[in-house]
Amino acid sequence: MLAFSFSAVAQDQTDKKEKTDKNKAEKKELTGKPVMWREPTDLESRNLLAGAGGEEMKPDISKLTFIEQKTGGFSTKYRVRDAKGNEWIAKIGKEAQTDTAANRLLWALGYETEIAYLVPKVKIEGKGEYENVRFEARPADVKRAGNWMWENNPFMDTPEFRGLKILMVMLNNWDMKDDNNEILAKRGDTTGEGELRYIISDLGATFGKTGGFFSRSRNDADDYVKAVFIKKVNGEVIDFNYGGKNQKLFTNITVADARWLSNLMKRLSDEQIRDAFRSANYTAEEVEMLTGALKRRIAAL
Repeated sequence: MLAFSFSAVAQDQTDKKEKTDKNKAEKKELTGKPVMWREPTDLESRNLLAGAGGEEMKPDISKLTFIEQKTGGFSTKYRVRDAKGNEWIAKIGKEAQTDTAANRLLWALGYETEIAYLVPKVKIEGKGEYENVRFEARPADVKRAGNWMWENNPFMDTPEFRGLKILMVMLNNWDMKDDNNEILAKRGDTTGEGELRYIISDLGATFGKTGGFFSRSRNDADDYVKAVFIKKVNGEVIDFNYGGKNQKLFTNITVADARWLSNLMKRLSDEQIRDAFRSANYTAEEVEMLTGALKRRIAAL
């Protein structure tokens, strides 16, 4: 049994090394223009119920065919094919709602995101019936080209990157790890002139409270409402109340950084914020709780 344990550990370490080596190799081959954020000139009219994919890209759930189960992460995830033949990653469980709502808010503010939808009730052939399932698109022409790092990326000194970090605190995203970040590229592009879209692919660990392993939470409106956002301001530097992973990311963020994000977020209407939570099938009471809490954080900026 002991020998088996050592063998399993060794295999796990080998798998991790192979994954790391593969990511490094893929990144060396990547060419193109890195894009994380675009000026949202139409922010005030963006439809947060539909999100980045709009109404036209919604999955056709009249028939969902199971392809495979995806391993890793907190949630159960299945790769499925809808009635139109499009492939999706169906996320089931507590993170489906938070992932969808957070996705809508990032997209509204101009950040590159996944194309995702929350479906209140679905049947996946061969697997069963589920409630509140998030469908994340897997277009055939999009290549997932590896992870990008919070501490080493092309946007380190830009206001949009510092704004993104503040936004993660605003949403109480305690799972700040590189594995949740993806680079999306156009499959088959050999020109070297295409775009490399830098996104946060997994936003499930949000709208609860940050903290240690036993104290943090996800998708808990009560916890989110009660959580403190900003401890204090030391001169021009903001001291956030953040207790999740990678805390060093949130040092030396300034009032000017907050003002940049605040100017964007103040352009969102109350109805747009409510729609972000409605898109994730929260109850009317939860929508009001979460909207009110987020508005107070916007005001605090």
